[in-house]
Amino acid sequence: MGQNPWNAEWEVTEPLVRLLLNRQFPQLSSLPIQEIGSGWDNTVYRIGEEYVFRFPRRAFAIPLLQTEAKILPKLANYITLPYAKPLFFGKESADYPAPFLGYTYLSGSFPIGLTDETRMQSAAALARFLKNLHAFPVDIAQQEGVAVDHRNLTDLAGRRDKMLDFLARLALHFTDAEMKEIADYLHGISLDRVMQRHILIHGDLHFKNMLVDETGKLSGIIDWGDVSIGHPACDLSIAYSFLPPASREGFFEAYGSVDEETKVLARLIAVYIPMLIFMQAIDDKDEAVAQEAKSIMKRAISI
Repeated sequence: MGQNPWNAEWEVTEPLVRLLLNRQFPQLSSLPIQEIGSGWDNTVYRIGEEYVFRFPRRAFAIPLLQTEAKILPKLANYITLPYAKPLFFGKESADYPAPFLGYTYLSGSFPIGLTDETRMQSAAALARFLKNLHAFPVDIAQQEGVAVDHRNLTDLAGRRDKMLDFLARLALHFTDAEMKEIADYLHGISLDRVMQRHILIHGDLHFKNMLVDETGKLSGIIDWGDVSIGHPACDLSIAYSFLPPASREGFFEAYGSVDEETKVLARLIAVYIPMLIFMQAIDDKDEAVAQEAKSIMKRAISI
C-alpha cells in the first residue's frame, strides 16, 4: 500500500530506551523494560510494574505529546474512568530527537472478541465518561495549548468518498456481501457536512485505546495524543463501534441530548476508524486485530 501514515520515521529500540532512562531518570534504570506495542504515532514500553512510557515514532507526534503533557493533569476532576497520568517528562537530546512521557501503568487488555452482553455492561460508564470530558471548559483547554481539531471531521462527503476508495483497495479482504453492505451504507448517507462544534474531545477513542478488566468491563482510557477541541461526534462514535445497537439508546439518554446529524457523523467515524485500523493490520499481518476491526465495521452499520 505504498508509504503508509503509520510507518515510523525512527525506531525506538530497547537499548535506546535503557540509555534514555539511565541519563534522564536514573531511579528507573534498574527496572525491567518490555515493549508492549506501537501505534501510528508512538512506541510504548512498560517499565517495571508501575510505569509505561510513550516515545514518538514520527515528528508529527511531538506537538501532540507536548499538549497531552499539559492538559492531562488538568482533567483529573473531570475524568470518571482510570486514565494514564503523566509522571515523567523526558526531554529531546542528542540520543533521541523527541520529548517522551512516562505514566502510571494501567492494567487491562484491549476489548477484542467481547460478546454484546459484555459490551453492554460498560455503556453507562462510557456515557458518564464522555459527558464529563465534554464538559471541560474549552477556554482552559486553549490556554494549555490544545488545538482545534485539524482533521476536517465535519466533512461527511469528503470522508465518504475517501472510504469508498479505501473499500475498493480492500476488495480482496472482504466477501462480496461485506463489500455491498459497506458500500450501500456509504452511498445511503445524504448529509454532506455538519455544523462545526468546539468541545474538548479525546479524539481517538477506539478499541486499541481502551482497556477492560478480566470480566470485560471497561477499566481505562489510554493514548490521549489526539486530544483536541472539535466535534463531539468524534468521541461519540464509540456508541456505534463499541456498543451493540440494543444499548445505544440508553447510552445517549445517559450522555444527554444528541442531535441526529451528530449521530450520522458519529456512525460514519465509527466505520472509518476501524477501516484504517484494518488496513494497518493487513499491512502488519495481525489477523486478530484485522478480524476485530472488520467486526466493528459490521457492528457500527447495524441498526
